[in-house]
Amino acid sequence: MLSSSSRLLRVLSLLQTRRHWAGAELAERLAVHPRTLRRDIDRLRQLGYPIHASSGVAGGYAFRAGTALPPLLLDDEEALAVAIALQVAAAGTVSGVEESSLRALVKLEQVMPSRLRRRSDALRSAILPMQRIGPTVDAGVLAVLSAACRDQLQAGFAYRDMRGNSTQRLVEPQGLVHTGSRWYLVAWDPARDAWRTFRIDRVEGMPATGAHFAPRAAPDGDLRAYVSGTLAGVHQGDEARVVLHRSRAVMARIIPPSAATLEAIDDNRCLMRCGVGQGDSMDSLVYWLMAMDVDFDVLQPAVLKERMREAGKRLARNLERNGG
Repeated sequence: MLSSSSRLLRVLSLLQTRRHWAGAELAERLAVHPRTLRRDIDRLRQLGYPIHASSGVAGGYAFRAGTALPPLLLDDEEALAVAIALQVAAAGTVSGVEESSLRALVKLEQVMPSRLRRRSDALRSAILPMQRIGPTVDAGVLAVLSAACRDQLQAGFAYRDMRGNSTQRLVEPQGLVHTGSRWYLVAWDPARDAWRTFRIDRVEGMPATGAHFAPRAAPDGDLRAYVSGTLAGVHQGDEARVVLHRSRAVMARIIPPSAATLEAIDDNRCLMRCGVGQGDSMDSLVYWLMAMDVDFDVLQPAVLKERMREAGKRLARNLERNGG
């Protein structure tokens, strides 16, 4: 039979899996008498958990949002997961949560049993965060935009583009995507009648939410795929198309989604599509194509083929001069 504390944890877990539980059904799931369940519910209420009880034929229990944060009951794995998340947050890309993350981590470790504290200490010593890559974003801005996505509310904000120009935008937020180094908002822009991605670190000030909007199907059916394609330049600008003589599965382990889009041709070839300009991005693509240990065929643009020929001639001249 479950101990009292374990049973309380089980009651909380079940209450959060659905909106309403009939009293008899919940007692049966816990294998306890209804009177025991009522005592457990009373105990949880004393601890601060907002549990609503109703009587009658459809009576039962429901978990409701409260006015204060009650104490948390976590099992061992949940406690370790929270500890790891707090360590990462303290050194992450969201500004304004570092100090509070450290305070929460200290509080959590103070109440951990010794067996968990040893495991948490081991994890902390083993996890060595790298120096931050990319800009940080404000936690409050993330919170406002995520709530606007959830509640389907228009969001207005000042946005600074890559050239430093600031404009006022009013959009219909769809979702947030984190690439590992940057945060992006995907939203429908009514003024431009098109989907847009916004780097959240370029949002100036706190966004304001407005009226409700009708939901739309996600672009490309997947927000992450859409952002990856946008970052790779597939949705805008000139496009390079290169056949790689390796399977898509092999090349996907080498080329990240943010760099290019890969499409399988057959078991031994795939098509790489990526945005390319006339300057540094073109030269970078020439470099990476030559550096990868894979045969390839450049389909377009013509200027990329010419850059590849020039690079090949330059390489041949250098090898000949050095006795290669």
